[in-house]
Amino acid sequence: QVQLVESGGGLVQAGGALRLSCTASGDVWGIQLMEWYRQAPGNRDWVAAIDSAGSTNYRDSVKGRFTVSRDNAKNTLYLQMNSLKPEDTAVYYCSFVDQRTRYWGPGTQVTVSS
Repeated sequence: QVQLVESGGGLVQAGGALRLSCTASGDVWGIQLMEWYRQAPGNRDWVAAIDSAGSTNYRDSVKGRFTVSRDNAKNTLYLQMNSLKPEDTAVYYCSFVDQRTRYWGPGTQVTVSS
């Protein structure tokens, strides 16, 4: 089992920045993929990912503005969000995947005011 807890959300003006963190505990040794998702009213959308080799991918709307990274020593995943837009407003979730299971954190609210 893996437990995830996000932090770093909040209220920011358009053009501002936030850094989200996702701290993991439990059986993290088998994690192969770490991702960020977000959910406004509606579907939960994929945002960014980093795999065990350090390769990263982003949804088109956040490329050049968001950066995903990790600190293996701290079992922590990050999402640096710059140049935030009102349309980035959502609950942000981290998700870790091992060979059998996808784990989710409870989410952290990000609100971008115009």
